[in-house]
Amino acid sequence: MHPEFLREMTDLRGREMRARAHQARLAKLAIRIGRRRRSLPDEADRFVIPAIPDYVDGSFSPDPASTELVTDREASEAGQAPAAHRAA
Repeated sequence: MHPEFLREMTDLRGREMRARAHQARLAKLAIRIGRRRRSLPDEADRFVIPAIPDYVDGSFSPDPASTELVTDREASEAGQAPAAHRAA
């Protein structure tokens, strides 16, 4: 066989073997991660999402079920900025 063909075939075989070895390493890593996740307690149960303010000043919108307007005095008692100071 011609030396160039032989060299090319050997290089091709080496690339294929390295690709298979890489895939095997990835598969083993995925299996380990899966086992580790099953053995650890569920992280989602312990994670609490903080409330995100509706307005720039850090206040929250009134209850969507109630359609009445909140006065400035009621807003300040509830910890909200008066309506004149709210961002648009």
